[in-house]
Amino acid sequence: MSEPKRLFFAVEIPGNIQRQIVRWRAGQFPPEAGRPVAAANLHITLAFLGEVSAEKQQALAAMAGRIHQPGFTLHLDDAGQWLRSRVVWLGTCQPPRGLLQLASMLRAQAARSGCYQSPQPFHPHLTLLRDAGHAVSIPPPGFHWQVPVNEFVLYESSYSQGRTRYTPLQRWTLTE
Repeated sequence: MSEPKRLFFAVEIPGNIQRQIVRWRAGQFPPEAGRPVAAANLHITLAFLGEVSAEKQQALAAMAGRIHQPGFTLHLDDAGQWLRSRVVWLGTCQPPRGLLQLASMLRAQAARSGCYQSPQPFHPHLTLLRDAGHAVSIPPPGFHWQVPVNEFVLYESSYSQGRTRYTPLQRWTLTE
């Protein structure tokens, strides 16, 4: 019997945009602001699943495969900080309807499968800095990245040797 895996559904940020965001972040936040998230780990979580057995993973993947909706463009044009969770984030002023629908469907399917879903409203964001325990200066508006979203991904989160790794396990294409 295999060990449960820590899983989540997310929107992947393309590598070229990851690199642009990392360069921008380095120019905006001093090193003491928090611990930067690795470029390869920048993503927008759609639904956190927690510890999932292989059997439940299969069922969730089958449900995800039945989702049919068009792709959309995500505009990363907002930033902020959550002091309680000690993160600085990058997000969107106007989440596209497609993103909200996709997250809603995945979260509902996860809940029906017994994966706890936070009662907090979905706030699409990518985490820029962790361990940001003190208020930081948030850059003024003016930054903007357009992220074309044509698929969503099931990731495994693992932690070893002091590093968190997100490994893509499966992808689903959004319809044209």
